[in-house]
Amino acid sequence: MATAQQQRNEQANRLDRIEQKIDHMAEAIIALARAEEKIITLAEIGKQQGAQILTLINRVDTLETLVRQNAGTVSVINKLFWIVIAAAATAITGMLFIQ
Repeated sequence: MATAQQQRNEQANRLDRIEQKIDHMAEAIIALARAEEKIITLAEIGKQQGAQILTLINRVDTLETLVRQNAGTVSVINKLFWIVIAAAATAITGMLFIQ
């Protein structure tokens, strides 16, 4: 009888160890699932940020085009301004010499 009882105790101990290992494996699987969810979330955030960066790049390109156009306009206005100033200075100087 003692040997049968010892065998039952040994089997119960063995089953307890197996259950503990299964519990540890379940915890590890849950941790892996959580990590996978975080990775998926980070990948989605990365895609969103990539799309936002592309949008910003397009906006900067558009602004660069507008700046180039405005620079040309300002250059023409600047040249016209100095032509008007030179003409006025010439007219004033001419009037002073005529008198």
